[in-house]
Amino acid sequence: MKNLLLKWFRGVGHIEGLSLVTLLFVAMPLKYMAGYDEAVSVAGMIHGILYLLYMSFVFIVTFTVRWSWKWILGASAVAFIPFGNFILDARLKKAEFMPELNVESIVK
Repeated sequence: MKNLLLKWFRGVGHIEGLSLVTLLFVAMPLKYMAGYDEAVSVAGMIHGILYLLYMSFVFIVTFTVRWSWKWILGASAVAFIPFGNFILDARLKKAEFMPELNVESIVK
């Protein structure tokens, strides 16, 4: 079950990361360079919903896998950094395919 939960978490992280990149590098230039204000409204709402879903998964994974508070802070922080979720995903993927490694030490 933990592997399935981590796969879902990684998937949600990908989608949330893409929504942040879209908001910053597509919607905001459309707003400020092309005067298309609705782009930020739509992309911002979608990103906000996905961020809440991502944070829900952070807490679910944390308490299911029993990771530390450092994990919560780290996983929460990468949601604010463009491409941060993809870096975290690479570490989680490494842990998934190398189960002998300590996942918590990889995530920190």
